[in-house]
Amino acid sequence: MVSRRRLDDRPIGRRGPIRAPLRRILIVCEGRETERRYFEAFQHAVRNPRVHVEVARETGVPKTVVKEAIALREQAEQEALRQRDENLRWDEVWGVFDVDDHPSLAEAIALAGRHAILVAVSNPCFELWALLHFQDQQAHIERGKLRAALQRHMRGYDKVLDFVGMHPGYEEALRRGRALAERAARDGEPGRNPSTDVPRLTESIRSRT
Repeated sequence: MVSRRRLDDRPIGRRGPIRAPLRRILIVCEGRETERRYFEAFQHAVRNPRVHVEVARETGVPKTVVKEAIALREQAEQEALRQRDENLRWDEVWGVFDVDDHPSLAEAIALAGRHAILVAVSNPCFELWALLHFQDQQAHIERGKLRAALQRHMRGYDKVLDFVGMHPGYEEALRRGRALAERAARDGEPGRNPSTDVPRLTESIRSRT
């Protein structure tokens, strides 16, 4: 029988690799149901427990989402200093909101940039990301028509996405979402309808480094 002391004395170079801890990610959403439930289900599917989803107190206002994200990050920074624990800090903080007709959208994005808050903006709305799991969508589309298209794929859809039904199409949604962003950038119209930044966020959650 090999003693515990002998095992502990083995050369360090012969031990298995040590996995670095996952990044802590905070997501602040404007929607109370659709986005929150999706990201909670997604983090569970990719086995990343270091993700927290928060719903902004005042929903539907991008600037409020960004302000709340800034405040929550600052609270975590203060707590990390108080407890002398770097693990309490958020490595990434995201604001998730739609374009719709928000008059303060540009101001919200600029505020996020000044405070190093990442943003995942969908144009016209988050449901575009869900639709891309089932089909391509290259033409301009309004929120009502987008939701009608989504209901053809998810019978009975009303705010709450069928994550189990849509997730098998994740890789296709990722490809389609990235292609939309690349075409918009080539045309000099980043963020145009249709487009979504959600792939950047989901891939950050899925990343193991």
